[in-house]
Amino acid sequence: MNQILITEKIYVTPELKKKKRIYQVAFIVSIICIVLLSSYYIYAEYDRNKSEEISQQILSEIDNTTIQRDDGILRVILNDNDQTEGTLAEENTEVTPNNQYVASNGKTYTIDATLTIPSLGINYPVLTETSEQLLKISLNKFWGPSPNEVGNYCIVGHNYTNKKMFGKLAEIKNGDLVEMTDTYGKKVSYSVYNKYVVEPEDVSCTSQLTNGNREVTLITCTNHGKQRLVVKAREI
Repeated sequence: MNQILITEKIYVTPELKKKKRIYQVAFIVSIICIVLLSSYYIYAEYDRNKSEEISQQILSEIDNTTIQRDDGILRVILNDNDQTEGTLAEENTEVTPNNQYVASNGKTYTIDATLTIPSLGINYPVLTETSEQLLKISLNKFWGPSPNEVGNYCIVGHNYTNKKMFGKLAEIKNGDLVEMTDTYGKKVSYSVYNKYVVEPEDVSCTSQLTNGNREVTLITCTNHGKQRLVVKAREI
């Protein structure tokens, strides 16, 4: 019995004890890293969901406040029970729509249009400006003329792994429909005619040389942010 105990003690050398401590420390550090990474991803998903709520709030307000122009009559529809009318002096009289919306976070967002891709279930407001903060909220106008005008209207959005924003854009196919509704309520339909990947510094897709056509360009990250996915669509 004593011989067995002595033999086991001899084999537990200081070097083995040191290695054991190293393994224990490495295990604890691994657990801490897993917890931190899990916490980060949980918070990131929570943050994305909160941003999604804001964009959908804005979209709901846009749906409830539209401007319609037909036969010289201006109709501002606030909801199903509230409608006011006024006669326009001239057919081309300018009307300024309400394109600013206050979200539940207390911030005011300026909207250029709404973008809908029926085949992918994408439906978001397009914010007038582009910034890191605004990209967390919704799609952003990156470059181009006013919505649905002659030229190349460029929109950027995040490619989220939870399939929100432009997370499903890679699934789009040539011939798919892209619809853009401006703040006057005018909707124009576009058909996808090209999809390709470029390097981040390649901005040729924003060119305004459209041969007099109305076009929409959708841009998002791909290949883990190393490249950009570009989708081109033309009015039909």
